[in-house]
Amino acid sequence: MAASTSQKSEGYFPELHSQRFVLRQIVQDDIGNIFKGLSHPKVIAYYGISYDSLIATQEQIEWYQHLEAEQTGRWWAICPCGMPDQLIGACGLYEWDKDNHNADLGYWLHPDYWRQGVMQECLRTMLVHAFSAGQLHRVEAEVESANKASSELLLKLGFQLEGCRREVAWKNQRYVDMNYYGLLDHDFQKK
Repeated sequence: MAASTSQKSEGYFPELHSQRFVLRQIVQDDIGNIFKGLSHPKVIAYYGISYDSLIATQEQIEWYQHLEAEQTGRWWAICPCGMPDQLIGACGLYEWDKDNHNADLGYWLHPDYWRQGVMQECLRTMLVHAFSAGQLHRVEAEVESANKASSELLLKLGFQLEGCRREVAWKNQRYVDMNYYGLLDHDFQKK
């Protein structure tokens, strides 16, 4: 798996490549596919954000742009090789703490691509880049306790469960528990 970088008109953004996918900068034209994902009931069941219109989804596009402009994170569009305009999901880092060399991990994928190893392949590619080029020491992720698939994914990538914060989030008129996972650069196998 190789990572490469590209220069786009929006400025420098590292384009990454795995065996089956291209991870590229999210652009305005992706709004329709982002809405398709972040309005899908299966995606938003455990995701902290959802949208009910294309207009509302613009907030997400602006958030991705803000992270890049402020250098507090970066999100990639996940696209099949040979179809670089077909966003099927996204993954990235946010709340990047440059002083302490850590960041939070986030990701989502359209259900048509679940259980095919897509996110594991893409997150591994992104993490290789983040730990080598991004000068990170630690990446952490929070997952609703009921989201078994996401918890299994993180464990496969080498994350360790560090604890559970009980009833820490208010979602769908109830409190939910959140599991916290961490991955250190020296524990991550950069295959």
